[in-house]
Amino acid sequence: MEENEKKNEEVKNFKTVQNPNTYKAVYQKETKPKAKVGFGKSVLLPFLSGAIGCVVVLGTCFGVPSIRSQLFNFPSSTQDSTNSQNAGYVSQASLSNYSDTAVFSANKVLPSIVGIEVEYNVNSLISMFGRQAQSSTAKASGSGIIISDDGYILTNNHIVATSSSESYYEVSEATKVTVTLFNDETTYEAKIIGKDEQTDLAVIKIEKTGLSKAEFADSDNIKVGEFAMAVGNPLGMQSSITCGVISAINREVTDSDGKKFTLIQTDAAINSGNSGGALVNSEGKVIGINTLKLSGTGIEGMGFAIPINATTDITSQLIQYSKVKRPYIGISGMDLTENVAKANNLVVGIYVKSIEDFSAGEKAGIKIGDVIIEADGKKITKMDELNEIKNSHKIGEELKIKVNRNGQEKDLTITLGEQP
Repeated sequence: MEENEKKNEEVKNFKTVQNPNTYKAVYQKETKPKAKVGFGKSVLLPFLSGAIGCVVVLGTCFGVPSIRSQLFNFPSSTQDSTNSQNAGYVSQASLSNYSDTAVFSANKVLPSIVGIEVEYNVNSLISMFGRQAQSSTAKASGSGIIISDDGYILTNNHIVATSSSESYYEVSEATKVTVTLFNDETTYEAKIIGKDEQTDLAVIKIEKTGLSKAEFADSDNIKVGEFAMAVGNPLGMQSSITCGVISAINREVTDSDGKKFTLIQTDAAINSGNSGGALVNSEGKVIGINTLKLSGTGIEGMGFAIPINATTDITSQLIQYSKVKRPYIGISGMDLTENVAKANNLVVGIYVKSIEDFSAGEKAGIKIGDVIIEADGKKITKMDELNEIKNSHKIGEELKIKVNRNGQEKDLTITLGEQP
């Protein structure tokens, strides 16, 4: 008895163990030894308690719809789904569809995109020692889009017509243009068919048939936020793609030369050499011609493309006439703001500064000093507005204008000529 009592006596005895996770000494309390009990207490009672517990648990589970649905894979009710979302559960979004879209678009359009390399002559005008320096050759690169299976290629004018001069050097017109096709190491010499500085578009041609012609989409139907892919040869890296979205449409942009364009804005990366390449939609169809980007400190992802719908008529004329035939008035004008007009005792409008001899404007009776205030019945105050209305007409059509001359209004009719 004394021995059993000693065994049943609670003894607080501790031992030290090593925690493998922290490698710090911790203390664990030793359990008490158990006394012997009969069969009823050791087996039967625990069995009955377990059975009763199972009944209670199962009853509770079947009473809760969300638990029942998980046990038997039943769909949860709308209320259950809402509660689950409110509890912080969200479904995972798959990017496989986006990836498949990019792969499809790239595979469709890449065979229709070419690399373009242009050579120029650069002549030094003044040398350090007062002697004429030797001329050298410079190169530039860009991209183009195949628009016919017999070799016509659409690109930017500034790629093939980089003629300019500075104080110390002069750059010639392009002396040689070569084209590299997709997955083709052969280079083809190209001929410049036509170019247009005003729209920054040009058409070149190589002597090869069976080419993969690009498919055009309707750029008037694009929407802000939809998928966009820029395809071209940035920095000479053939057949590169970048992906993004349409950031804006009908964006008015003025380039470094002061020319204004209405363009598509995208955040798909556009780099040097992308010019003339394609901006395509999720179907791999061309929606624009990559043309320029904004750059500078704090500027990222602002590229621009000419809407493809705006190129079709220009392209046709470049192929047919090697130039774009535009209606022409033959005057130069200055926009009069309200302050300038008031200071000079004039009205707000377009002040006529000069008139070309034998031009449509001179024949219509326009005089230097007139202020144009209306065109086709619409009030105008800027030269850009007059040009927009003029360009909506064809050569030979009549354009009705109203001018203010010495405080008196006068109606004139211009028969539009062809821009020289």
